[in-house]
Amino acid sequence: MRFFGRAVGGLFLAAVTLALLALAVGVVMGALRERMAGGGPARPAEERVISANVVRVEAGHIVPVITAYGEVRSVRRLELRVPRAGRVAELSSSFADGAIVRAGEVLVRLDPAEATAARDLAAAALAEAEAAGREAARGLDLARDDLAQSEAQLALRGQALQRQRDIEARGAGSAAAVETAALAEAQAAQALLGSRSALAQAEAAVDQAAIAVSRARINLSEAERALSETVITAEFDGRLEGVAALVAGGQVGANEVLGTLIDPAALEVSFRLSTAQYARLIDSRGQLVEARASARLDVAGAALAAEGRIVRAGASGAEAGGGRVVYAALEAAPGLRPGDFVTVAVEEPALDGVADLPATAVDAQGRVLALDGEARLQEVAVEVLRRQGDRVIVAPGGLVGREVVAERSPLLGAGIKVRPVRPGEATEARAEPEMLDLTEERRAALIAAVEGNARMPQEAKARVLEQLKMERVPADVVARIEARAGG
Repeated sequence: MRFFGRAVGGLFLAAVTLALLALAVGVVMGALRERMAGGGPARPAEERVISANVVRVEAGHIVPVITAYGEVRSVRRLELRVPRAGRVAELSSSFADGAIVRAGEVLVRLDPAEATAARDLAAAALAEAEAAGREAARGLDLARDDLAQSEAQLALRGQALQRQRDIEARGAGSAAAVETAALAEAQAAQALLGSRSALAQAEAAVDQAAIAVSRARINLSEAERALSETVITAEFDGRLEGVAALVAGGQVGANEVLGTLIDPAALEVSFRLSTAQYARLIDSRGQLVEARASARLDVAGAALAAEGRIVRAGASGAEAGGGRVVYAALEAAPGLRPGDFVTVAVEEPALDGVADLPATAVDAQGRVLALDGEARLQEVAVEVLRRQGDRVIVAPGGLVGREVVAERSPLLGAGIKVRPVRPGEATEARAEPEMLDLTEERRAALIAAVEGNARMPQEAKARVLEQLKMERVPADVVARIEARAGG
């Protein structure tokens, strides 16, 4: 009986001993796993700090830019038309689409035979009218001389009548002599009246001859103009477009369009602005300011650009759908052509005491997240003056000198503490990765974890082991190894 009790007691002690050994092994293995996973005693939960890109609000002098889209137009544009029908006698080698021509260059010459004959007939008619005018002038001189003779004869007849009356008064004459002298005076007066009528007719003939000469000269000028219009020349230096297909010997109709001459050096761009944008380009007198403007056409990685100034605005807002059509004269536009659709940038009057911020820093309600002295965020309302692409111009108010979040996100809000990342610091962080100093125990655990990873390629394993043997090890390498070992 005593033997049986001792046997049971021995078995119990053996079972307790094995249980203690198992517990000890479990504790040791748990400690090793926590050590390899970088774990340790549970620490109190810390406040989460989020990294955020920040910019400093600086107030200064900024020139806002309005961006619009417009079309390049030519200020000097001339249609080449044929005033009269005719046959094409000669064509210039430059008469083609896109050809550059010089002022005065002959482009098309029509057959001048009919126009030359008409000019010669008009010249002959003018010579005839001038001869008639000279003849009328000579007739006028003769009429004036005849009038003078008639006046002299009337004077003599008057004297003779008076003499007969004096003789009759003395009783020496007769009544018949007096009557004869009176009749002679009446005939002289009649002759004077006829001379005056002839003079009037001669003067009228001179006037008619002058009118005939004027008419003949007009006809001659018209004939010479018709002859000159048989030659179509370039009125100014330019480029041809829309040229009609003509051949020598072909017929053209009256007023037919042969092409269009465009001056590529006199260009302007027309573009549409909203009423609000237009209002920012007028001065205190309501006049449109001559703001600087630039036109840009992006083509296949290159850019054709031109500078200019605003010169006028459209007379009606209806043509711009309630806005305004504005025109800017281009000073020099190499490569641009009429009809090009370009991007127009117009400089507004400068603004003082304003700040330029990223568009991602301001929400739809015009609020920004500003840092306080403890690097916590607080919402501050600002007045948005302009939105320009990915930038905004604001009236900073009391934010001058403070830092604001450059890129808002759902993780950021009022009261959250952030780790500010400034533009220069972000660049340095990307350039120099964080390095860690490891204890020998932690280094040995990391090396054991890498060597025990059968799924890692040999080349990658050798590279990581080489990094772990360095005095300072990249933090991202350590974090990856410990994450895998812990999982």
